[in-house]
Amino acid sequence: MSKLIMIYASMTGNTEEMSELIASGIADAGGEVTVKMAEDCNADILLDYDGIILGAYTWGDGELPDEFLDFYDELDELDLTGKKAAVFGSGDTVYEQFAKAVDLLQEKLAERGAEMVLEPLKLELNPSGDEREACLSFGRNFVGGTVAV
Repeated sequence: MSKLIMIYASMTGNTEEMSELIASGIADAGGEVTVKMAEDCNADILLDYDGIILGAYTWGDGELPDEFLDFYDELDELDLTGKKAAVFGSGDTVYEQFAKAVDLLQEKLAERGAEMVLEPLKLELNPSGDEREACLSFGRNFVGGTVAV
C-alpha cells in the first residue's frame, strides 16, 4: 500500500470535516493516511509519501489561509515528480473567487511535478447530504489512483 498524507487548514471546521470524511473514504478503500494541519509541518514531509492530499479554505477574495503560506512557499524547493496528488477545500460563493485556494494548491503541486489524479473537490461551506458522499468517494478514489498495480 502506498504511503499517503493529507495536510489541511481549517478555520471554521468546514475543511476539517471534509478531511475527516476523505480519511474515512481512504480507510473504506483499505488505505491508511497520515493527517496533519498545515501549520504543524514543513513541506519537505511530502517527500516521505507516495500520495499527497492538500486541503484549504479560501480566505478573503481568493487567497490561501495564513496557515498555509509558509508551507506553500516551501513547495518551491521540492521536486514532486512521481507523487500522486489531489486537492480539496471549502469556499463561499458570496466571493467572486470561489474556493480559489484549492486552485492555487493544485497549480503549485502540478508545477512541482506531482501527478493530479482527481479533479479538485470544492464545497460551499460545510459538507451536507450528497456532499458528504462526495468526500467519501474522493478518499476512496484517491486510494484507487495511488495504489501501484
